[in-house]
Amino acid sequence: MDRVDLQPHTDDVGRRADAYAAAPLLNCLLREVATPLPDPDEWPVHRLPGTGRLLRVRPGRRPACPEVRTGDQWQRVGHTELVKLVAEELRRHTGLTGGDLPAEMIDSRDTVAALLTARARTVAPEDPYLRSEQSLITGHPHHPAPKARGGGPAAAWLRYAPEAHGRFPLTLLGVREDQVAEEGDTGALDALGTAPPGYRLLPAHPWQLDLLARELTPAFEDGRLVRLGETPFVVWPTAAVRTVYEPERDLFLKFSLDVRITNDIRRLWRHDLARLRRTDEAATGAFATMDGPAAWLSDRGYRTAAFAFEELAVLVRDGLRDHVLPGATPLLAAGLAEGFDGDPLASTPDPGAWWTAYLRAVVPPALTAFDTHGVVLEAHLQNTLVAVDAAGTPVQALFRDAEGAKLLPEVSRAAGWERLVYCLVVNNLTEIAAALAERHPGFDPWPAVRRELARHALPEIPALLTAPSLPGKTNLLLRWTGADGADARYLPLPNPLADGHPPLADGHTDA
Repeated sequence: MDRVDLQPHTDDVGRRADAYAAAPLLNCLLREVATPLPDPDEWPVHRLPGTGRLLRVRPGRRPACPEVRTGDQWQRVGHTELVKLVAEELRRHTGLTGGDLPAEMIDSRDTVAALLTARARTVAPEDPYLRSEQSLITGHPHHPAPKARGGGPAAAWLRYAPEAHGRFPLTLLGVREDQVAEEGDTGALDALGTAPPGYRLLPAHPWQLDLLARELTPAFEDGRLVRLGETPFVVWPTAAVRTVYEPERDLFLKFSLDVRITNDIRRLWRHDLARLRRTDEAATGAFATMDGPAAWLSDRGYRTAAFAFEELAVLVRDGLRDHVLPGATPLLAAGLAEGFDGDPLASTPDPGAWWTAYLRAVVPPALTAFDTHGVVLEAHLQNTLVAVDAAGTPVQALFRDAEGAKLLPEVSRAAGWERLVYCLVVNNLTEIAAALAERHPGFDPWPAVRRELARHALPEIPALLTAPSLPGKTNLLLRWTGADGADARYLPLPNPLADGHPPLADGHTDA
């Protein structure tokens, strides 16, 4: 867990922000570009093929303290120097300039510094579920700029940041009835306030409205939109930033946000909304027929304004109460890996039993959805909730995000399987396994994973258990080359499921 003094010194915040920002960037560089050298020095040494420079780092799940070889000495590099090193390497490696990515890397580090300062002055939520959603200071452990917030000043976004324990009211708009576009069950939106005659209620994220101010001015002037004030309650931003939760109403709302967060501009795109109901209905039907307590949080419907279809779209998602087992507490899987106050992964006295329970909760529903129902869940850490009992033992998995799910045969079975293996094994299980092994030295998580996977009769399982490699997403190269964020590209990573293979990149994972 990130533990912050009540009044941190500026130098300390800067040092810690450098470390937080360097770790995922180093993970990317070591996985996607660098070549490990034999006979390591005190720490593993890597050659950067574009520049020929030698780099060594303190190994582990979160690599640290990067040093480059200068003459006959190793010289420490800070985050700014590391960004320059990576940019020079990739320019030579790819022949491309990288566009805005170097600036995003700096922005990500500056965002972390602002978050650390803010967290020292705010109180974390009492609800352990909300604490887990708002815990991700590192965040995406294999992205070069996981915390970038669009380059704007912190004052523009900090109150909306989950990592700063943000909470805020939503802005209520009225959309003229002849301009409303919606699909599915959006009734929960009408309960948030009262629209005047001839209008329908549309909640909006205040940050998004700030970003759209100039674009929406004509609609306010001609009466297609009216402002109706704010909600009398606050919402809590979840790890996704643009998705918020209102605990009393047990309601999730997902908004468009015209800011690049990790690989994508986080807008609810028209083409995704067009397929949303079909995907969500398939996932809902799949979970309704499964044995066991696993649950799907349905994206029930969306509402927007026809003249700003993507910009003002809001998605209504199921809450937790009707899905979570009685007496259980839901927690974000990514929060379990990152750590937070009350994280049961860190405190369990029996990592083997805890891990077996986690696997039994998470793996079967993801494999069943794929094999029996043709639904490829985006079962990565941020889309997986794990409910635990009073002892902190996993008893249930809940999955979310129809926008990220895929259906067979819209994608081929081979492509769907590769995506599932990446999300479930490389992203989710590998990171949780590494966190357990880090907290419980000597614990080997992989025999239990092999046993759990072997219980399932999918035709792809035997090859998964023996293949020399697994697919690892290349977020650094994807962003550097300007590829579409949805255009996943993979490179082979050593498969820890195959006997005799070491853990994936010293316990590293992707997300």
